[in-house]
Amino acid sequence: MRDVAVVGFAQRQMPEFDGSPTCVELLVPVFKELYEQTGWTRRDVGFWCSGSSDYLAGRSFSFVQAVDAIGVIPPVNESHVEMDLAWAMYEAWIKIQTGEVDTALVYAFGKSSAGVLRRTLALQLEPYTMTPLWPDTVSLAGLQARAGIDAGVWDERAMAEVVNRSLTDAEKNDHAIRKGGSSVEELLARPMYADPLRKHDCSPVTDGVAALVLAAGDKAREVRDRPAWLTGIAHNIDPMGMGVRDLTRAPSAQRAGAALDLGGVEVAELHAPFSHQELILRSELGLGADVAINPSGGALASNPMFSGGGIRVGEAASRIWSGEADKTLAHATSGPALQQNLVCTLEASTEGRQN
Repeated sequence: MRDVAVVGFAQRQMPEFDGSPTCVELLVPVFKELYEQTGWTRRDVGFWCSGSSDYLAGRSFSFVQAVDAIGVIPPVNESHVEMDLAWAMYEAWIKIQTGEVDTALVYAFGKSSAGVLRRTLALQLEPYTMTPLWPDTVSLAGLQARAGIDAGVWDERAMAEVVNRSLTDAEKNDHAIRKGGSSVEELLARPMYADPLRKHDCSPVTDGVAALVLAAGDKAREVRDRPAWLTGIAHNIDPMGMGVRDLTRAPSAQRAGAALDLGGVEVAELHAPFSHQELILRSELGLGADVAINPSGGALASNPMFSGGGIRVGEAASRIWSGEADKTLAHATSGPALQQNLVCTLEASTEGRQN
């Protein structure tokens, strides 16, 4: 297997697009930032892959417009996934493993504020018995949170502790759109939003874009003194039907974590759009108290659709580049109630590579 590292990361997050610019207008400055980080031009990128959704954009083949941000003369080697940035990264990693290219730039974008996101996401549910009922994502997460409370797996205080820590950590994140912890007691005194969830238990609706740069071997070493090597990556899926799985667990996250060597992980960026979901993921991945969870503030601070999971990869890679950690974990989720889970490990050395 080829050694592949994350060597670039850029993002922009906001409550809503300022003046409703097009995705091209948002992507161009992000690409410019990555060219500055790497010293590359577009001709140094061997493969491009994007993540977005026509349902979110409200038009067919919306990803085609985004290609204008790349520039198509001369033609580029380009692909697209109807998934989060983390899955676009997975495709790019596979592309590099084939030996066809040595470098890749992956990006994702989404304008969640244009519609009612919690309703739009009902389209990803089981189409015969669930989607016709149009249950929204917040209500489904509320059912999941209630199941855990009733089973004694967690309680509202544990959820509030996650929120308080996340929003306190988000104060150091310039990209966070929600930040500022208070106290667990103050959080618990706030009104219910979708019982047992309060608004702070739910990630804020976020518009944004993000992008990652991958490079193999010496190409990565040319860009970074400490590349964030992808030493392991795994993706698993639980059943689509909500009634056929235990909502207090995420077996697909457990299986993905079990496929990797998680020993020695110092920082974990978990894509948990709801506070109780972080508790599930920490348990399924076996993360102890010595692991720093979401020092960026995580998805509770900002969660742009189609780049929220990839941002977790970028944040985890940033800790490697800065020397703050030698081994980190990044996680991305898709689907209702943690249905799909992608887990990867990043290290300052390639010695622990599993892939």
